[in-house]
Amino acid sequence: MLSFSIMQAEGILLLRPTAPLSKEDFGGLSADVDVYLSKHAKLHGVMIHAKHFPGWENFGAFTAHMHFVRAHHRQVERIAVVTDSPLADLAELLAKHFTSAEIRHFPFTDDARALAWLQCV
Repeated sequence: MLSFSIMQAEGILLLRPTAPLSKEDFGGLSADVDVYLSKHAKLHGVMIHAKHFPGWENFGAFTAHMHFVRAHHRQVERIAVVTDSPLADLAELLAKHFTSAEIRHFPFTDDARALAWLQCV
C-alpha cells in the first residue's frame, strides 16, 4: 500500500509505502501527479519515507512502478529517500540511471531535514 500527498504550494510529492506496492497504487498516484503537472511545470521534489522498503505485490506492480518513473522522471528536480533500509544506497545508485533528478538519502528519522532539502530548490 502506498499513501501519498502533494504539497501543492511547495510542489513536493510525499510517498509513504507501508505494505507491498500494487499496480493500483500507481494508477491513483499517476492520476493525481498528472493533474498537478497539468498546472505546474515540475515537481520540485519527491520524498519517499519508509522505515524499510516493502517491495511489490507482483511483477505487474513492479511494471506499473517503472511506467510511472518513465512517464514522470523528467519533471522531478530532487528526490529524498528517507529510510533506514540497507538497500537505500543501492536504490540511490540505480535510480541515477533512470532520472536526472538529484537524489539524496536520509535516515528515517531525518524527514524534517529531507523536507527542508527538497524545499531549497
